[in-house]
Amino acid sequence: MIDKRKEEGPQGKQGPPAEAPLCLRPLLAGILHQKKKKRKKEKKKKRKKEKKKKRKKEKKKKRKKEKKKKRKKEKKKKRKKEKKKKRKNMKLAVYGKGGIGKSTVSCNLSIALARRGKKVLQIGCDPKHDSTFTLTGFLIPTIIDTLQAKDYHYEDIWPEDVIYKGYGGVSCVEAGGPPAGAGCGGYVVGETVKLLKELNAFYEYDVILFDVLGDVVCGGFAAPLNYADYCLIVTDNGFDALFAANRIGASIREKSRSHPLRCAGLIGNRSSQRDLIDKYVEHCPMPILEVLPLIEDIRISRVKAQTIFELAESNPELEEVCDFYLNIGDQILSGPEGVVPKELMDRELFSLLSDYYLNKTSQEETQNETDFLMV
Repeated sequence: MIDKRKEEGPQGKQGPPAEAPLCLRPLLAGILHQKKKKRKKEKKKKRKKEKKKKRKKEKKKKRKKEKKKKRKKEKKKKRKKEKKKKRKNMKLAVYGKGGIGKSTVSCNLSIALARRGKKVLQIGCDPKHDSTFTLTGFLIPTIIDTLQAKDYHYEDIWPEDVIYKGYGGVSCVEAGGPPAGAGCGGYVVGETVKLLKELNAFYEYDVILFDVLGDVVCGGFAAPLNYADYCLIVTDNGFDALFAANRIGASIREKSRSHPLRCAGLIGNRSSQRDLIDKYVEHCPMPILEVLPLIEDIRISRVKAQTIFELAESNPELEEVCDFYLNIGDQILSGPEGVVPKELMDRELFSLLSDYYLNKTSQEETQNETDFLMV
């Protein structure tokens, strides 16, 4: 019997393996050699697999990069197309002395442009929010009112919350404004444009018309000029309105330095005569789009919360009055070159118009004297 305690250690553990007999050593060496070969083959296979994986990863990365490049190119193309679309629409800003009839002209002009097949959006920029009520028949809620109701969460506002359809298919928006004596009206106009852009509504229209409060008294009320392509100045045959028109011309000149803005021309409103308008245009060249006489039906249409086009449906005689606004619309749609006005100094304008009146009265007196002598 073999004593197992000799083979095991002191704690009963197995000792070092016994050496193989001489006859089995070549066989074991062959087995070890084959195992080494297998290991080498396995390592080669692993390396090949790893290389394949790396190649696949690299290909995926390349594909991703190519896809990203394609997406970027597509986005650039879309942006270019959007920019082209954006350039297509025409933006107008209507300015003039307070109470001169800008809102009346704006509403009737919007309908005239719509009659020519254009999709029109009129934006009232007066805190009184009464620019579009002759189109809609009522005072629509303002952008500021809607934002306050939604706690200024732009994502909760839909186009139908702020855009109302008026007569003739004209879309209407009222920017509104801050409370009386507080805030800036220009900031509200900027927020209105920002909201309409987020709603993708700003570029859906062929013509966008800004009806702006009063003449330019500060940079805030000049804000619509930052978005406009053309400015229309409403005036009459009086000194005050022409003085305001001159100030507006100065603001157009200032804005045109950083923005492709032009003055499309003057619109004479409620003017039975045009001698002072012609005198002003001689010294400050700009087109005269139209001179509307004092027409009682236009005033009545405002009181009835209707446009002259709507009244003309029941009274065909008023179609001649509608032709004034259609003529203005045709001139604007023809793409006028416009001008950058060279405004006159305040004292120069004052002396020009006052001297004209004084000379006119003196000429009339001399003519009366000569007529008396002839008699």
